[in-house]
Amino acid sequence: MPNTNPTGVVMPSVDGKVSSSALGRAVVADALRGVDPVGARGAEASTDWRHDYLVHFRRLVEAGLPSREAALTIAQDGLASLHERMRYRSGTDGAEEPLSAAFAAGGQPLRTVTIAGRGKAERELVVPYRGRLLAGRELDLQLERWVAAGIIEPSCARIVQTVAANPGWLALEGHRVVVLGAGAEMGPLRALLRWGADVVAVDLPRPAIWERLQGPAQRYAGRLHVPVTGEERGADLLHDLGRVADWIEGLDGRLVLGNYVYADGALNVRVAMAVDALTMRLRQRRPDLGLAFLATPTDVFAVPDDAVDEANRRYAAASGIGRFRRPLRVVSAGRLLTRNYPPGLYPGVNDSLVPQQGPNYALAKRLQRWRAAEARAAGLPVSLAVAPATRTRSVVKNRLLAAAFAGAHRFGIEIFEPATSNTLMAALLVHDLNAARPALGHPWQDEAFAAAHGGLWRQPYSARSALGIAVLMGIGGARG
Repeated sequence: MPNTNPTGVVMPSVDGKVSSSALGRAVVADALRGVDPVGARGAEASTDWRHDYLVHFRRLVEAGLPSREAALTIAQDGLASLHERMRYRSGTDGAEEPLSAAFAAGGQPLRTVTIAGRGKAERELVVPYRGRLLAGRELDLQLERWVAAGIIEPSCARIVQTVAANPGWLALEGHRVVVLGAGAEMGPLRALLRWGADVVAVDLPRPAIWERLQGPAQRYAGRLHVPVTGEERGADLLHDLGRVADWIEGLDGRLVLGNYVYADGALNVRVAMAVDALTMRLRQRRPDLGLAFLATPTDVFAVPDDAVDEANRRYAAASGIGRFRRPLRVVSAGRLLTRNYPPGLYPGVNDSLVPQQGPNYALAKRLQRWRAAEARAAGLPVSLAVAPATRTRSVVKNRLLAAAFAGAHRFGIEIFEPATSNTLMAALLVHDLNAARPALGHPWQDEAFAAAHGGLWRQPYSARSALGIAVLMGIGGARG
């Protein structure tokens, strides 16, 4: 029977077995222990992590609310636990080594191939939306409509308007944005190239990825820098961390390391940890490093007072599906259409974790939020934006999620197309690299600022209590 041990950055094995649930339990417990020892013991005692993680990932947010220090302790301890526990294996028969061994792996140094675009740089912020190209007054009106409908936070609209009013920012003169996961649908690569920016692309050495990126790189105005070994483009972050770190370190300009990687299941945690290890190595070598992340709205966030109040006003109005709230709650034993927030409790905690995405997805995304909070506290430039739920291939291939997306509009939630999402998120990144965000007192406020959550924070019902109904209403639409 062939040896199927994974190689590169791997999860730790215990008694010869690898368990992503065991890793998740241990990391969450370690993150909570310093501020919430009862919560830590609860995480350690879980016997059904696939179900129980929903409670404990919410507790990670709630336990950090009392103070900035508590939130940072959770972030720092969670990150330390991951770095201590994750391992590196150089070959299928090799022993597990500390994660730092990933940088000792040798290999031919990466060289750079640069593709200089032939197009003219766009000098106006244009957002594609439902078959139209929005700019100027049309864009302002759509931002106002999104704010009025509770789809984006008012601060998000203000930032996008600020970028539109400063088109000279779009080219990001003097910056080089390293897009890890260059082929990702949610990444900023295409928008930045349209605007004439300097972009460094890192993704797997798979020809199909680079064939997809070749056309935009030549057609648009920016410059695309690609890692190459021999004639092969790309690099594998799980196995090539040392070579990638050396290559990026040698690049000119003010570097911004953008994390847009994604993979399915436990592989997502492994890739996310490879990126975090790369981040820490580059921070040692490039003190000018900035960081960029996209957060998912299907997570747990503390939200502003006015979001809580708006959601409760909508709950009291009981319009739309809310007219059937009482009978639905009776037949479901109170599980359907529950309040998004208790009235008068601030800040609110929006729990939009989706069980279908699973604990590995939650851990991979949470460690990015932890790193953003830690790095911001350490004085690094950080851009973290909550992106709207988006019809990416990786999401809609799950039939339940596809159906839920199709029915989401019944609850005042807008699901965005990738071109709209990635352009809006790229505009937020441009703002953050050109103008300082306001100094806020707590990490939850930093995360909530300029969020484009698609309506999840301001709708009247908690996400999971509406999910089943959205699926039923959207089945026909998803089939279509």
